[in-house]
Amino acid sequence: MRALVTGASGFLGGALTRRLLADGEMDVSVLVRPTSDLRDLGDTSRLTLVYGDLSDRESLRAATRDVDVVFHSAARVDERGVREQFWTENVQATVDLIDAARRSGTSRFVFVSSPSALMEYDGGDQIDVDESMPYPVRYLNLYSETKAAAERRVLAANGRDLTTCALRPRAIWGAGDRSGPIVRLLAKASRGALPDLSGGATVYTSLCHVDNIVDACVRAAASDRVGGRAYYVADAERTDVWDFVGEVSRLFGFAPPSRRPNPRVLAAAVGVSEAIWRIPYVAQRWSPPLSRYVVALLTRSATFDTGAAERDFGYRPVVSRDAGLKEFKDWVDGQGGVAELARTLR
Repeated sequence: MRALVTGASGFLGGALTRRLLADGEMDVSVLVRPTSDLRDLGDTSRLTLVYGDLSDRESLRAATRDVDVVFHSAARVDERGVREQFWTENVQATVDLIDAARRSGTSRFVFVSSPSALMEYDGGDQIDVDESMPYPVRYLNLYSETKAAAERRVLAANGRDLTTCALRPRAIWGAGDRSGPIVRLLAKASRGALPDLSGGATVYTSLCHVDNIVDACVRAAASDRVGGRAYYVADAERTDVWDFVGEVSRLFGFAPPSRRPNPRVLAAAVGVSEAIWRIPYVAQRWSPPLSRYVVALLTRSATFDTGAAERDFGYRPVVSRDAGLKEFKDWVDGQGGVAELARTLR
């Protein structure tokens, strides 16, 4: 059997590629650009490198040739970009990859989605929600909107010859993370630029260690019960967001956030930031320092029931938060520390 991984030069895709190689049960192809940084993949001699791009249908046809399972983890993730970029990279690329997979006789398609696809613009807390929750009427940002659109198309493509499913991990973290939400929060906290947005309230979330979502991907690809379904995937622990930020800040030797902005001032700052980021020149080059989406992630509780994943493909977290944090700290230190990782963030 052969698997194709998209996004292999990134955090999750790289971890998934290494896991598949370690398992040794499938040959592995990865779709990469000639300019892709593959250093985190290690020895690539056992990989088939297919050079191309998700926006190039011909390279998708080449990448899916003789492939049995597609793991689609590539996406435009942060808030940098304009609508056309998000739609092209997150929706149209997914549609074209499904079409190429079907034409090539691929039998399995595992899509890495996000709980952000289920976040309402004016929504509130989501506590222990399951997959029965409907899609929003209005989305928080372009990422949320296009991940939801792509997920819907993946699930609708399920059929007799192609089994599709979507997995919804939130805030993937762990060793190897160079640009994810935890690293970005740490970078701001290390500079004293991260305010405490809790307002004194307890904010809970379900994080997802990278090894846990990787294991879920492998299990979902092997299950006969996942067709046309979406699944929440999360760590075993329910996380108090601001306690966690404080714990990790102290772990790396800097003070936890303590400054609490006035809510009206915060709302005004978000409005100004989002107005500026409607300018295409700005939006295409930098991530906004503050947005309604980021504020929602840090002020709304969001925890997920993983019972469906447990039932349909035997999901169980394989890494605990404590073990994951120790490994993450060792890895960051080995990269030169938080400041060094933050240096390349945009």
